[in-house]
Amino acid sequence: MRAVVQRVAKASVSIDGEVKSSIGGGLLVLVGIEDADTSEDVEWLSGKIVRMRIFEDEQGVMNRSVVEAEGDIIVVSQFTLHASTKKGNRPSYIKASKPDFAIPMYNQLVAQVERDLGKPVGTGIFGADMQVELLNDGPVTIIIDTKNRE
Repeated sequence: MRAVVQRVAKASVSIDGEVKSSIGGGLLVLVGIEDADTSEDVEWLSGKIVRMRIFEDEQGVMNRSVVEAEGDIIVVSQFTLHASTKKGNRPSYIKASKPDFAIPMYNQLVAQVERDLGKPVGTGIFGADMQVELLNDGPVTIIIDTKNRE
């Protein structure tokens, strides 16, 4: 799984002009799924997302997690995170999972993040044409890949 985690002052996901999810302060997480992903990847990624200390404490130091900051999370599926740009100018998405595998994994991740966060998270709709709006706070943007755990 690959995730782009962005600390936001606010974020929303709309589909066909209707707001599906919106949050104030917290995290917008874009996630791409590949066939090699497992339940272990889901658990590890969720834990990393909710425990990552990227929110400021009283001294202005990034030392608090989204849980400690009482923030919210939106998780949006984005197969283009597995784009290969090695050859030519048209990205290949061959590593991105097909819906029959990706949808259950995405739903598993959303459920795990909800458990780890202790409250519901916002989502988009898998495979939909979504408009994602955000006000990146910082900006703070972090890329996480469960196959390259740095």
